[in-house]
Amino acid sequence: MDRLAPNDTAALHTTVVNDAVSIEREEGLGWVVLTRPGQINAINDDIRHGVPQALRELDADPAIRVILIRGAGERGFCAGADIKEKRATETAIEVRRRMQGARWIEAIDAVQKPVIAAVHGYCMGGGLELALACDIRYAAPDAVFSLPETALGLIPGGGGTQRLARVVGPGRAMDLLLTGERLSAGAARDIGLVTRIASESGTLQDEVRAFALRIAARAPAATLSVKRAARSAGELELKQGLDLELDLFAMLKPSEDAREAALAFSEKRPPHFTGR
Repeated sequence: MDRLAPNDTAALHTTVVNDAVSIEREEGLGWVVLTRPGQINAINDDIRHGVPQALRELDADPAIRVILIRGAGERGFCAGADIKEKRATETAIEVRRRMQGARWIEAIDAVQKPVIAAVHGYCMGGGLELALACDIRYAAPDAVFSLPETALGLIPGGGGTQRLARVVGPGRAMDLLLTGERLSAGAARDIGLVTRIASESGTLQDEVRAFALRIAARAPAATLSVKRAARSAGELELKQGLDLELDLFAMLKPSEDAREAALAFSEKRPPHFTGR
């Protein structure tokens, strides 16, 4: 049985992208699902092509306010690259050319909506790199995190050396990159790699769904703007970041949603946001 099977009471619409990726839509949420449970959702070309396609579709869908990524099956979110696809005879130039054309995880950087990784079981190598690219990581108590590449004579090739330090700080990142140490969900939360842990492994999807719905209930334009401003903090000088924040605030202040929030507060009722 799939531990992360959808709630039977939810109105769920599923679209198959390819043999390794599907899309599930429900209540303003869009799920990108890795569907190789027999291989612990190990990354192959179907995942490399399917995940960016699914992200583009959900980001362009006005009915979707929050995007979530999860792995099917009991064993884990994603165990990393599929070793059956390793190409031992490639030269360095050939590897660089192939990897340059397959920077699929970077598709998350172009997504405007919040992206949440719902992580259970093994989250290793490229799987952790995928989770690191998301805005929020929500873990099951049984989650295990690692970037083990140096034990294989390699380094992370999907952003791990760059994103990990931005999430947990350079010292902790260097420790984990050099040792390949496995972290439990609790240890991952202690260093900020994940921000929330489900109460039980079997309730991860229900809990992360409820969390995502809280975000989805807020003003959509404000959600997009606060993500844009916060993401820019790691890319812009402080003065430029403050200018962007002010520009976005000024743009939102006269919006219909801002007026609706003020009116709802005065009338002591929940606001009804339209994204305008």
